[in-house]
Amino acid sequence: MAATTTSAARLTRRLASPRCTSVRCAVRNVACAKQVHWRREGWTVAPTTKRGTVRVFAEQGKGSSGAMEKATQPTKPKTEITIYFALWYAFNIVFNILNKSTLNVFPFPWFMSTVQLACGVVWMLGLWMLKLHPVPKINKAFLLALAPVALFHTVGHVSACVSFSKVAVSFTHVIKSSEPVFSVVLSGLLVGDRFSLPVWLSLVPIVTGCSLAAIKELNFDMAGLNGALVSNVGMVLRNIFSKKSLNDFKEIDGINLYALISIVSLIYLTPVAFFVEGAQWSAGWAAATASTGLSRTLGLIFASGLFYHLYNQVSYQALTGISPVTFSVGNTMKRVAVIGSSIAFFKNPVSPLNAVGSIVAIIGTFLYSQAKELEAKKKPKAA
Repeated sequence: MAATTTSAARLTRRLASPRCTSVRCAVRNVACAKQVHWRREGWTVAPTTKRGTVRVFAEQGKGSSGAMEKATQPTKPKTEITIYFALWYAFNIVFNILNKSTLNVFPFPWFMSTVQLACGVVWMLGLWMLKLHPVPKINKAFLLALAPVALFHTVGHVSACVSFSKVAVSFTHVIKSSEPVFSVVLSGLLVGDRFSLPVWLSLVPIVTGCSLAAIKELNFDMAGLNGALVSNVGMVLRNIFSKKSLNDFKEIDGINLYALISIVSLIYLTPVAFFVEGAQWSAGWAAATASTGLSRTLGLIFASGLFYHLYNQVSYQALTGISPVTFSVGNTMKRVAVIGSSIAFFKNPVSPLNAVGSIVAIIGTFLYSQAKELEAKKKPKAA
């Protein structure tokens, strides 16, 4: 009886706690108390990793079936979303132009991939040291789960950079728009996922468009095509293993997760880059600085690395608090913007059939995202 009275008193004190003033708590009258889970009226409220977001779980036997309720995620103001989208697009366009410009002068994609990851690592170390972003708390289990994700991220990143060094930016992005094809096939083989007929049908224009673009690409290079295809495989495997291995570590927010992936990827990539290209760097550096100048060469390299990290970081901020439909439209239009801007900047010749193939492939990518969204909406009903 005494124990019951004590528990009731503790619960009363908790419910009487003042409103939480933390920016991380989006539910009033609930004291988050530094990430400690509190119980109130049969609900458990747990702050998530995203700012201003709280996940609410229904308690078993408290007027609920015990299933997890839908996440409560406050919508960002339209002005803030617009700014993030504008920065996401701008940083991505600038990165692609800087990256290709640098590779035209210093054609060593393994070196560039390493520098780009290193710039992101230095950037995040600065944010953590200046306390501008919370330092993630990690353990051995997390690192073991992160290892394969970072490995496939490394493969996807360096392969894309190899492709950029061999062919036009626009062609690489058209081929990378075929990523959904690899996602459907590999998810089915490795995870056993099953997809609806609309999803499979949406792959037809993607494959058709990419094939047309490759056939009529005026500056076609097999190494460039293979690099883009391998990049697709790497990124799809990264996503599959991330979903499979990292779901239990939701306390790591998106920006920190990407930073930690970059750190491990840098560890993977640095020795391999030295092995593959290291012997050529000295002669290549001498040629680049002789033709372009030391300061301009250095500026291109490090600006490319900085914008590589910035567009990835801003993408996490842009995509937080928006619907999957908004994401799919934004991602499709981003690819259109990158392809269009790169063609205009580098004045790459584009044949009519190549242009048609690019448009068809991008439309197919958009249709795929819409089919996936429709499939996701139908699953709860079927269950």
